[in-house]
This record gives sequence, structure tokens and C-alpha cells, in this order.
Amino acid sequence: MTFNWKHILLVACNAAVGIYLILAVTAFNSPDEAMAKACTEVNIDIEQESMEGFLNPAEVKKLLTQHQLYPLSQPMNTISPRKMEETLLKSPFVEKAECYKTLNGHVCISIKQRIPVIRIMAENGENYYLDHHGNIMPEAGYATDILVATGRISKKYAQKALSKVANQIVGDSFWRNQAVQLNILPNGTIEMVPRVGEHVVFLGSPTNIDSKLERLRKFYIYGLNKAGWNKYNYINVEFSNQIICKKVNSD
Repeated sequence: MTFNWKHILLVACNAAVGIYLILAVTAFNSPDEAMAKACTEVNIDIEQESMEGFLNPAEVKKLLTQHQLYPLSQPMNTISPRKMEETLLKSPFVEKAECYKTLNGHVCISIKQRIPVIRIMAENGENYYLDHHGNIMPEAGYATDILVATGRISKKYAQKALSKVANQIVGDSFWRNQAVQLNILPNGTIEMVPRVGEHVVFLGSPTNIDSKLERLRKFYIYGLNKAGWNKYNYINVEFSNQIICKKVNSD
């Protein structure tokens, strides 16, 4: 009697696959014991940026707890990642949120926060922040080393013009550390107060800021480094191809 080993091997393989599929389907259709237990750990990951934001894990926990959505110790089958995401996205400090559950009883929360680039302290009493998209963020009460703008500032001017200026400043590591304050004059022109030196820089209109700052940078390197940082109290870079300076104690 001869055996068809190929046929037997094929039958055996098909049987093994069939048993696997039956077990897999049974496992997926039966109550998931792993998802039925309570959440044992919450992992909160906040994307790091070159500039400091307002969110930290404690703030995220507080926000979810206020809406009775913080998942720790809650049954896994009652936790809704979608509701958590929707709640987090309502925060003015959250740009993106992703939440999901794992089979080992963990809940993972991944957040991309909105980063403030400038704080507006207008003379009309309005106090708020702008993110890098020009969106308004409420005054948060957090102490952070951030560029400040003062003077006559409407929200339209802040979002349309000032946010672009702020992005150009904070996007450059040198000016991010050097520029401390912007003062908006009644005609919409801008003065900049630097961290180093006793002078004020007049930038003029909120246009061509990159070229104005580059001319000022070169003047710092080739001019003030030799003449002295406290020789002038007012530096005007409004016009292209020239820099106008006013000496200290001069009329």
C-alpha cells in the first residue's frame, strides 16, 4: 500500500490552518478578558517643540478628570478614546490629540500642543497669546519667557501682521534670544526692544522683516561690536540699504 505523502502533508497543513482560524475567530468573538479589566496605567506623551508650550501631563490629567474621562482604574470596556480626543481638542492649547487602548490595560494619549510665539498686552486691556498659525490663545497665567507686544494692537492687526513678524523672530535662534518686546505705534509701525544694549530698534512697517533683521544683525557684528553696544539709543532699519542711528545724549 503506497501513501501519497504530498496529499497527507497538504491535508495536515489545511487542518492546522483550519484549527488556527477557528481558535482565532473564537478568541475575537468571545468576551475580551484583557479589555474587561481596569486600566492600570495612563501614558501621556506631549510632543516636544523648540519653544515652550503651556501643557504638561498634570494639565492633561486635570482636563480629563474635570470631564470624568480620566481612564486610570476605570474598566477598559467603558473607556472611550474618541470622547477623550474630542474633549482634549476643545482645549485652546491642543492642536492634535490621539488616544488608544492596549491589550495589557494601558491607555495612551499623544498630544501635539499649540505653541505660543508672542504675548499681546494691548493698551486697550486685551491680554492673550498668538500661536505660530496666528490663532488666539487665552491668557493662561503661566510664566514663560516669550516675546511680548505692547501698544495699540487690534486683534486683526495681531493675527494678520504681528503673527508673521513674531514667527520670523522666534524662528531664528539669534533673534529669539535677543528680542524681548515689540511696541506697536499708533500708525502700525513697530519698535523692537533688544535684550542686550540700551537702544531701541525701529523696524517700521511689518513688512520685509527678514531683510531688516539681517541688516541689523550685520550692524551688530561689524558696527556695535567695535563702536560699543551703548553708543546709540535709537537704531532705524526701516529703509533698505541704510541704517540710521541716534547717539546717546544727542538731540
